[in-house]
Formats: sequence, structure tokens, C-alpha cells
Amino acid sequence: MKKVLVVYWSSTGNTETMAKQVAKGAEDAGAEVTIKTVSEASSDLVKEAAAVAFGCPAMGAEVLEESEMEPFITGLSQAELGGKPTGLFGSYDWGDGQWMRDWVERMKGLGAVLDGEGLITQLVPSAEVLEQCHELGKRLAG
Repeated sequence: MKKVLVVYWSSTGNTETMAKQVAKGAEDAGAEVTIKTVSEASSDLVKEAAAVAFGCPAMGAEVLEESEMEPFITGLSQAELGGKPTGLFGSYDWGDGQWMRDWVERMKGLGAVLDGEGLITQLVPSAEVLEQCHELGKRLAG
């Protein structure tokens, strides 16, 4: 059984809702899923997983959350992510998604094999976005 790890940070619950749907999609596809807030996660969990998904909303001037998610992502290396299927997702309030484009490039630089260009939604995820999250989980489990 493939191990899929979902790590997220959420303030309003929007990104948490997305994370739960990514996890459900992976479970529905037969994966063993671990879902953690970023404060509960570790680089060892990332290394042990066959595939990972990271979720974080846009903060401030379209950046990752700075006290937990940013340091966690900065601490990852090619040893944990090189060649690993990886999905990115998150919500935003304003802007055009620059935080996600920047995040995608950073993860590519760490050798992650990205599923698409990141899944984003403005504010509360719609039923369509939640279905896309579910499908992301299924692809990561496949």
C-alpha cells in the first residue's frame, strides 16, 4: 500500500477543508494516508512517504505562512523530495496566485515531481474545487 502524506497550515479552515479532501481521495484510491498540520509534521515523515501534498494559503504579500510553513518548506531538501510525486494546494483572498507559482518553482528546485501547477481557490473552496482536491489525492495514490 502506497503511503501518502498530507501536510497543511490553515487559519480560516479553507485550506484544511482542501487537505481533508486530498487525504480522502488518496484513501479512496487505496493509499495509507497520514494527514498532519505543519506543526505536527517532520521531514522524516516526508522522506518516508511515497507521495506528498502540501497545503498553505497565501499570506501577506502572497507568500507562504511565515512562522510554520515557510520554515518547514525551507528545511526540506532533495533527499526528502527528489523524484517524489508532490501536490500543492491552498486558498487565497486577494492577488492572482503568485504565492503558488513561486512555491511550485521552489519545489521543482528540490526535485519534486509536481502534479500540475498547484491547486488554488479564492476563499471557501467550491464543490468543484473540492472534487479537484479529491482527484489530486487519487493521483498521488496511483
